[in-house]
Amino acid sequence: MASVVPVKEKKLMDVKLGEPSSWILMQDFTPKGIAGAFQRGYYWYYKYVNVKKGGVAGISMVLVVYVLFNYCGCYKELKHERLRKYH
Repeated sequence: MASVVPVKEKKLMDVKLGEPSSWILMQDFTPKGIAGAFQRGYYWYYKYVNVKKGGVAGISMVLVVYVLFNYCGCYKELKHERLRKYH
């Protein structure tokens, strides 16, 4: 029989579809908890990603994703502006 894990101790990937709101409310939002989350993220990055030799390519990829994300967000307004007649 599988052991039951409390919602608070589950990782985000293990949370079921109906549990995200309760999972978020159970997280620690104190300054110490937020600092711990950043520390875990920092250690995860250097354990799995750890770029040995950085360059312009990584920054440019992040910039391209940012621009595309903002373009998708503003597409409705841009489309409306494009179809407007100037006369």
